[in-house]
Parts: sequence; C-alpha cells; structure tokens
Amino acid sequence: METRVAVISIIITKEDSVDKLNDILHTYRQHIIGRMGIPYRTKGINIICVAIDAPSDIISALSGKLGQLPGVSAKATYSSAIENTDEK
Repeated sequence: METRVAVISIIITKEDSVDKLNDILHTYRQHIIGRMGIPYRTKGINIICVAIDAPSDIISALSGKLGQLPGVSAKATYSSAIENTDEK
C-alpha cells in the first residue's frame, strides 16, 4: 500500500465543533504523526496543523470529514514522496 506524508491545516471559527473534530482526529490516530494547535484569541479562532502519513484516500477522507464540520475549514497539502509499505 502506498502512503504519503501530508499536512492538514485546520481553522476553527466555531468552538462548538472542537469536540467532534477531536473525535474525528482520534479515529485516525494511527496515521497521525503529530499535531500543533494555536489558539488565536485576538481573532477568536483556533488553528491546528496535523502531520499525517497515510494512503491518499485516507488523507482525503479525513480532510473532507473535518471540512464538513460547522465553522471548520480544512485543507491538505501533500508531499511528493510516496512510500510503498508492502515492501517492508
């Protein structure tokens, strides 16, 4: 199976969506390399950056589910490196 490293950038404008967002991230925890969250109180938003190593369809599914939450915007940026995990 081929995996890619990507970063999902998330901006949260509705605090009510944070619990559901964390539930979704927890579901994909086996693929997550790490995450960084920054509360930007001046603008009343939260910014989260999630590094992930997973097949492209998993990355797209996660980004899509996050982006469907009210007040949440999510975009994935993919690295060009692809790894075949079947050979290991």
